[in-house]
Amino acid sequence: MKKRIIALLLALVLAVGMLAGCQKTPAATPPEPDPETREFVDSTGRTVTIPYEVTKIAVSGPLTQVYVLPLAGDMLVGVSNAFAEDAKTYLPAYLYELPDVGQLYGGKSEMDLEALLAAAPDVVVDVGEAKATIVEDMDALTAQTGIPFIHIDATVKTAPDAYRKLGELLGRPEKAEELAAWCEATYADTTAMMAAVDAAGARKSLLYCLGDKGLNVIAQGSYHAETVNLMGDNAAELADVVSSGMGNEVDLEQIMVWNPDIVLFAPDSIYDTVTDDVAWQELPAIAAGAYYRAPAMPYGWLSSPPSVQRYLGMLWLGSLLYPDYADYDLKEKVTGYYKTFYDCELTDEMYAELTAGALPK
Repeated sequence: MKKRIIALLLALVLAVGMLAGCQKTPAATPPEPDPETREFVDSTGRTVTIPYEVTKIAVSGPLTQVYVLPLAGDMLVGVSNAFAEDAKTYLPAYLYELPDVGQLYGGKSEMDLEALLAAAPDVVVDVGEAKATIVEDMDALTAQTGIPFIHIDATVKTAPDAYRKLGELLGRPEKAEELAAWCEATYADTTAMMAAVDAAGARKSLLYCLGDKGLNVIAQGSYHAETVNLMGDNAAELADVVSSGMGNEVDLEQIMVWNPDIVLFAPDSIYDTVTDDVAWQELPAIAAGAYYRAPAMPYGWLSSPPSVQRYLGMLWLGSLLYPDYADYDLKEKVTGYYKTFYDCELTDEMYAELTAGALPK
């Protein structure tokens, strides 16, 4: 009996083994090929088909260019306008070898679509304030060139969101997050500081003047005025606000009426000669020496263009106007920005040159 049971067990084991041997091993599922395209939803809500991996980009203008440089300057196939020679100290040399393809909105040169097509970018990126016709513009240019045009909203407050969106678009989320986090922390610290300033009733009135006579002002309702509005009471309150970078032209009588606590001059304005003008000397801020030149290089800290470098303007004005509330070292902050955003090691001499005319006399 015992022998029969053992024999049956052996037969069962053998049968199971044979059955297993007859089973076919499932064929390995071949990996799916990488898709050639993907869908991207821009800030207007448009769903745009773009290459799966974006490696070459063009930008719509200087504002966008400033945003893109620290994240993907190496992807640029062209620039929106030529860089100044004296900006070479701060910027990578390869940027000076790129062709100029112009810009979409305003500025001195319109976008050269022939040059753009020759450069063959995967996408064209537009960052900043959305124009009223932005959807029509982006759709028309995409249809005309066959190149996806994409808009991403950006203000001083929403710069972190813009960087995260750019990181998604360009496939560089880690660097985008580094830039977004820097902007987020700086904005939070600045707004907290200004809340304390306001609670103490210490906010100062400001006027930002441009032009060869200093009679162009950036008014309250302008996109270019965001940093000035945040850091003080913008004295330039006008009914019809010009949206261009040169602002509204006014006369000295109007500036006298506004009588700001502080006057800020654009880098190429009349800072160096304002005290030679008897009429300007009658303005109390000028007579008291309460006027300063806004730093620049490679871009202006308050505008020119109104891009992410305006965070430097926030830090500068916080330190300049409210030293009792600004718990940071301006030089340290500026040096950190130039390293993070331009990969530029700022020397003491470079910092001194940048801030000439911008600090207390």
